[in-house]
Amino acid sequence: MIEGLRTISEEHKQQFEKEGYLIMKGVFCREEIAEIEETFMEMSKKPIPGCFEPIIDEQSENDDPLKRYPRMMQPHRVNDVAMKYMLHPKVMAILADLYGEEALAAQSMFYFKPPRSRGQALHQDNFYLKVEPGTCIAAWTAVDRADEENGTLLVVPKTNNDDIYCPELADEKESFTKHFVKVPKGLKAVPAILEEGDVLFFNGNLIHGSYRNKSKDRFRRSFICHYAGESTTKIGHYYSPLYRQNGSKVEPETNSDSGPCGNEFDALYPH
Repeated sequence: MIEGLRTISEEHKQQFEKEGYLIMKGVFCREEIAEIEETFMEMSKKPIPGCFEPIIDEQSENDDPLKRYPRMMQPHRVNDVAMKYMLHPKVMAILADLYGEEALAAQSMFYFKPPRSRGQALHQDNFYLKVEPGTCIAAWTAVDRADEENGTLLVVPKTNNDDIYCPELADEKESFTKHFVKVPKGLKAVPAILEEGDVLFFNGNLIHGSYRNKSKDRFRRSFICHYAGESTTKIGHYYSPLYRQNGSKVEPETNSDSGPCGNEFDALYPH
């Protein structure tokens, strides 16, 4: 716990451990969300090699909105505001309670998800991050209200204690990524409804994904970061170095193998 900062109750921790996810309301104030929104919308005006590589022409955007607004990968490596919010004290304090130890930041992303854009098939994050021992935790911050109409995240409760599944191929007409993990028998995916400033924390083994944005004029923007615990000894090479809250680097052993499912399913980018 960090003195004076919001952390979780015992009930919150029990829910996270039982269900695999936790919604914390109002973690960020309107001014903070406005700073995140303004920063990433400004960054989206031009390509950033290795981070944001859109196709900026009207025809491409009409064909597929995600060509103009693809997800932004690792913006903390090129932008101080992204780094600031990835290491935000409120988020790091909650993560420390969830892990029972200091959290280390591994990845930042920004999703624009404009109207009509495809969703992302159900998957598990630690298939990609390969955190050892244990698993990663995601912090999914809603920059806009996220609901069923504009394609909010779907989570499958109680899959957090499952092993990593070998994925099947997703329907490319509905998912912009290629991997798909089936919902286990007897369980179902449920929508996580968030207001701007809310943060959804979820376990790296939890099955989750999203449907298409069915709205005509609403983005579903989100700032998403992944973390590992301080006791992590190994992580996928794409995610190193890790960062402590004070900005200092941690460089655990990295692995570049394809994980448990073979080379045909090796990939770097969750979510």
